[in-house]
Amino acid sequence: MEAVLVSRKYQVVIPRAVREALHIRPGQRMQVIQYEDRIELIPIRPTSEMRGFLKGIDVTIEQVPDRV
Repeated sequence: MEAVLVSRKYQVVIPRAVREALHIRPGQRMQVIQYEDRIELIPIRPTSEMRGFLKGIDVTIEQVPDRV
């Protein structure tokens, strides 16, 4: 875990290791969520990047008879 400093303009720098691991690029939009006593930054990805991310998922789940 790395610590960052909040500037006078309330800006922070995302550490290089985190940027590289999450493939964050300059100008990329982030969703900011307050959850209890923390802030979460979630990279907003284009829908085209999501294509195929569920590849290989098990679809043989039994359905509940009254829900079919």
